[in-house]
Amino acid sequence: MKALLKEYFTGCLTIPNLLSVIRILLIPVFAVLFNDGNYLWAVIVLAISGLTDFFDGKIARKFNQISALGKLLDPIADKLTQITIAIVFYMTFSGSSDETVKKFSWVFLVFLIKEAVMVVGGAIMIMLGLKPGAAEMPGKIATFAFYAIMCLIMVFGPDIGILGNVFTLPASVMLILVGISVVLTIVAFGSYLPGVFKQVKERKTK
Repeated sequence: MKALLKEYFTGCLTIPNLLSVIRILLIPVFAVLFNDGNYLWAVIVLAISGLTDFFDGKIARKFNQISALGKLLDPIADKLTQITIAIVFYMTFSGSSDETVKKFSWVFLVFLIKEAVMVVGGAIMIMLGLKPGAAEMPGKIATFAFYAIMCLIMVFGPDIGILGNVFTLPASVMLILVGISVVLTIVAFGSYLPGVFKQVKERKTK
């Protein structure tokens, strides 16, 4: 355990890690803005969060600032952000004036459950001296789709769309898009399991 912690904090003072920390700090800012109905500013904060996510990886690779802590902080920031978005969207749409949206608002809880399981599971793995797996391609695709669809909903979605007076996504279209994101999320979750099972098996063998 001590060796693992030492590995995480060796060479951890990097710009990419700072950007990941900033992304984590932006989460409560987004939640407060969204809860207060300041959807435009909430979208701006989410966009800034997305930019830090984009640039931390670019900087880490270009300037050789990849670290064990960075590999942990980056997915944690993503997961906490997605959990927050799932919670505020569920709370908003469960009280929607559109009966279809209200009836299927539970769909957002799928994201919450998946990310919560991964956060708790990752913490347990670290406690057991195992390394949570880095994001695979299915995970990256699912994350991109999640942010793209959620931003689209915040701009054109029913009840909260900042440009809803120009165009509002039909409830059925919104639910189809969210459904696609749910499927990608479940596939991404499955892609992490082989790596976890492999580490557990190797641990038992040793």
